[in-house]
Amino acid sequence: MDTQPNSPEARDIRYNLHAYTNARRHQEAGPLIIEKGEGIYVEDNSGKRYIEAMAGLWSVAVGFSEQRLVDAATKQMSKLPYYHSFTHKSHSPLIDLAEKLVQMAPVPMSKAFFTNSGSEANDTAMKMIWYRSNALGQPQRKKIISRQRGYHGVTIASASLTGLPNNQISFDLPIANVLHTASPHYWREARPGETEEQFSTRLAEELEKLILAEGPETVAAFIGEPVMGAGGVVVPPAGYWEKIQAVLKKYDILLIADEVICGFGRTGEMFGSQTYGLQPDIMVMSKQLSSSYLPISALLINDKVFEPLADESNRIGTFGHGFTAGGHPVAAAVALENLRLIEERDLVGNAREVGAYMQQRLRELSSHELVGEVRGIGLIAAIELVADKATKAPWGQPGALGALTNGLLQQNGVISRNMGDALAFCPPLIITRAQVDEIISALKTSLDEALKQVKA
Repeated sequence: MDTQPNSPEARDIRYNLHAYTNARRHQEAGPLIIEKGEGIYVEDNSGKRYIEAMAGLWSVAVGFSEQRLVDAATKQMSKLPYYHSFTHKSHSPLIDLAEKLVQMAPVPMSKAFFTNSGSEANDTAMKMIWYRSNALGQPQRKKIISRQRGYHGVTIASASLTGLPNNQISFDLPIANVLHTASPHYWREARPGETEEQFSTRLAEELEKLILAEGPETVAAFIGEPVMGAGGVVVPPAGYWEKIQAVLKKYDILLIADEVICGFGRTGEMFGSQTYGLQPDIMVMSKQLSSSYLPISALLINDKVFEPLADESNRIGTFGHGFTAGGHPVAAAVALENLRLIEERDLVGNAREVGAYMQQRLRELSSHELVGEVRGIGLIAAIELVADKATKAPWGQPGALGALTNGLLQQNGVISRNMGDALAFCPPLIITRAQVDEIISALKTSLDEALKQVKA
């Protein structure tokens, strides 16, 4: 790290409070400053190049240098740089994107509502559900069930839905009316001798017991990612979503599919809901919607959600919710062009085909002394690191081995992200087999280097 008083690193330490960072540790370690991006690669301010194996934050589908997105932004910026959707106002990119998303949806949807991030979208989903319950004359029906290890954002409401301790400790979260049921991580949570189907059945039964204990008339919705992302890339076990949805249907509980990470090709289908047979009432999307070139997110709602909202807004005189930049014309124009690119270049097919290759190559590392589990689908995966394969015990403090290996991997030219002891891989959808091989080579080297330190 450059320690000169006016170096970018020193100025960053002086002026920035970083997200998801130990603020005291940052004062010692300083930042990795990324200056350029091209394809699946990024380059730091010393000129070192890395494979961005997390697509930024699970999100840069088309890579870091797509000129068509730059041109779409420039063209829209010169025509209409900003407008809003309050009080009956609209603009062409907003209309075009809403139409596109509703028509793309894997199940019938009625309307799109635009926000700026996944967190805002999930916060909005909670407000919509409460508003709907009041519209239906069910003021007691306000509880939303999420899952342990689920990730749904960091606003007060969405962080309450999130099922990860670090998003709630010292923030006085979760708020009232948010419940959590078990994580569907078979490798970690299954009982001895329990098959995947039996594990899924048990989780569905636990969900039903929770609903009955709370009172079905008080439970409004269930939220889940088709594949859990930030909770460690947890892939649902056999039969899981079928059994969970049967319980929800039995008690007339809405399903919110959080497609923020899975949406637009990540799992090898356009939506994770298609991969796992979800029939959501609300779909939440962001990240790959614009490849994160500009902030934008959206909710799709079906008529079961929209009609009561419309009635209540008519009774009150307005739907009193919205964001200054929701559906921003430049972001919407970029999102539309991004979706065109995903379709034209069959990046969903690439995620399926190259994703299968990535899964195969990662599983070749299963025999490594430090690898407890390899899991994933399409172009999203994780390897779980352990000190003892038999007991699944960590090395020292939980997360220490993941942090060590992640640091070594970065030194070896690949940016990943460790979530505890799970190393995640979620590269841009444009990745090739040869580039997957580059990741695997660096990963194997890093695992071997970590093993030497563990043994030492």
